[in-house]
Amino acid sequence: MPDITWDEPFCGEAANCFRLGIDTDGNAYVAVNGAEDHYITDSRDALRRMILDIKGGKADHLL
Repeated sequence: MPDITWDEPFCGEAANCFRLGIDTDGNAYVAVNGAEDHYITDSRDALRRMILDIKGGKADHLL
């Protein structure tokens, strides 16, 4: 497992919590809080783009 530095959990309604993390190679990670050994990973730029797109409303149709 890579050496991942995890941020504090982000929790929504009904305690749906996830965590964001980074490693020293510039990769970004997303995991469910408490299950950090099962994560998805991509570049930090890809994670940044995903967050900006979500904030911009491109995922609103999923709600």
